[in-house]
Amino acid sequence: MNKCALITGATSGIGKATAERLAADGFRLILCGRRQERLDEMEEELGKKTSVATLNFDVRDKEAVFKSISGLPEPFSTIDILINNAGNAHGLNPIEDGNLDDWDAMLDINVKGLLYVSKAVLPQMVSRKEGHIINIGSTAGKEVYPKGNVYCASKYAVDAINQGMRIDLNQYGIRVGAVNPGLVETEFSEVRFKGDTERAKAVYEGYQPLKPEDVADIIHFVVTRPYHVNIADLVVMSTAQASSTIVNKG
Repeated sequence: MNKCALITGATSGIGKATAERLAADGFRLILCGRRQERLDEMEEELGKKTSVATLNFDVRDKEAVFKSISGLPEPFSTIDILINNAGNAHGLNPIEDGNLDDWDAMLDINVKGLLYVSKAVLPQMVSRKEGHIINIGSTAGKEVYPKGNVYCASKYAVDAINQGMRIDLNQYGIRVGAVNPGLVETEFSEVRFKGDTERAKAVYEGYQPLKPEDVADIIHFVVTRPYHVNIADLVVMSTAQASSTIVNKG
């Protein structure tokens, strides 16, 4: 497999697991993230299996996004697959107690960051009339839950953007689809609870949540379908999870 995939949020969780899964199948990788040390470690590790380039930027930084992607070296200049994985949740407060900085972070990363990276990559896909975009959404973009307000709003926006992209890019033969996971055991809750590891750990106790590798396997499946097959919108939860608020903890 000689296709080139760009993955945002590649240094942890679903992004990291996806990079590892695609590397094992020979995809060339462009790994994007904010933590240079982790990018360097991944480049060294995955470089033993495939060609790897790294880009160190925050998806919120419009200028850095466009400069980094436009400056890719020739072997990585044609991007076949874009995986918009970078995302975050900050806080879990009722709307009246919401923190404005948390709101800005979620909307800037989950929505605007996704748009910036897509805008930077799309011209080459449009000109070739070929490409594949995978937007990593969430069950939070399908069902609002208590205290989820702005985070859910950001993921509902991803759902709408995914649909809009698929409609607008249909004329160019570009595949567009979303993978929407439920509870996945990653650093997600630690970020949401701002380093409160005990509270974060409790989210995943008493049942078997999804692992990043589970979602990575699904993403690999999606991007390896024959080109006439587009998996447009996929929701995946652990067996223990029935909805955003119903989880069987035994």
